[in-house]
Amino acid sequence: MGSLWAVCTREKESSRTLRAKTFIGLFGPAAATALEDIPYEARGVLSGLFEQGYATGYLLAALFYRALVPTTSHGWRSLFWFGAGPPVLIIAYRLWLPETNYFQAMVAEREARLEAEKSGDLPADGAEPAEIKGAGLKAYLRENARAARENWVLLVYMVILMAGFNACSHGSQDFYPTFLKDQVELGPTDVTVITVIGQIGALVGACILGFISTFTGRRLIMIIACICGGSIIPAYILPRNMTLVASAFFEQFFVGGVWGPIPIHLIELSPPHMRSLVVGLTYQLGNLASSASATIQSVIGERYPIPPAADGTKRFDYGRVIAIFMGGVWAYQLVFLFLGPEMSEQERMEFAAESEDLERLRRQGVAVSEYGRERGRAAQKVLGEEESGGEGKVEEKAIEIEQKESEKV
Repeated sequence: MGSLWAVCTREKESSRTLRAKTFIGLFGPAAATALEDIPYEARGVLSGLFEQGYATGYLLAALFYRALVPTTSHGWRSLFWFGAGPPVLIIAYRLWLPETNYFQAMVAEREARLEAEKSGDLPADGAEPAEIKGAGLKAYLRENARAARENWVLLVYMVILMAGFNACSHGSQDFYPTFLKDQVELGPTDVTVITVIGQIGALVGACILGFISTFTGRRLIMIIACICGGSIIPAYILPRNMTLVASAFFEQFFVGGVWGPIPIHLIELSPPHMRSLVVGLTYQLGNLASSASATIQSVIGERYPIPPAADGTKRFDYGRVIAIFMGGVWAYQLVFLFLGPEMSEQERMEFAAESEDLERLRRQGVAVSEYGRERGRAAQKVLGEEESGGEGKVEEKAIEIEQKESEKV
């Protein structure tokens, strides 16, 4: 809302900076909240649905733009009034609903390890001492610092990857309405129709390719999307009539499709204790790196000018610039996806089994926090055995705990 009353460039940029900071803090926890507790087989399709909240918002913004901006005295400000509404729903959602089961179990496990370090065992009544609660934040920071040191190359890779993905969205969408209006010379209604159909294609593509990624692997389906998206570029910019509706649908189908598996792919790559932080931070740092996309396209456009518009506005060959930029971006994504890591099949099976076991125990009446405490105590016990020369495995202990809890129920 602050942008509505900005009267100079500095104020506008300040409000945009504050908004960007909130995005950094929102996207990661939102992705974790949406995807951590759902069955593993559903995470691909719901990853696509979650990610294309972006496309849905873009679609609604296009509709509101056509309905309000040309027809009211408020102009562009009406879009900001619309955009200020959804955060109220997010606030209500987080106030009234609990944390995910995974998060509760992780916190309980961390505190149980700290408690075991201090006392050697858990209190008989299961209560958590105040000093253990206070030490939880310190333990969290230590775990994050250690994970960052051990995985810094992976974190840099994720930022580089997300730079390409954000450039893909911006490069295919930012100048496209201008291309339709100024170069193809379509009317406002036709421009809105093509934009809306394109975003519907993005939503459909994200859900379908996200679902398929559960069976083919995340990287493979995203690489296929890059190849297909690149091959459709000529159809995306060459026609000069409403056949661009089909081109926009399929190009955005693959733009959304390559994005579909990304939330769950980032979660699977992230160190467990840094999951929310890494997903949000790498996404936004990639967005920062790609923020020059429009500037790069404008610089390219200087080499391909076209006659000015009727009102004297300077123009360039928007279609050619979009094609050049997107060709490079699709190739960039393909290379880094091909070279990058992915959760192995065995890791995915273990990930799925852990999720299923936690949900099964919860349904059987076992407290999620108690499950986490037992895992923490088992992990600390195994660590002590290994330090003293004994052998043990955390996962085996965890399985034993789960079996005992099931027997109790």
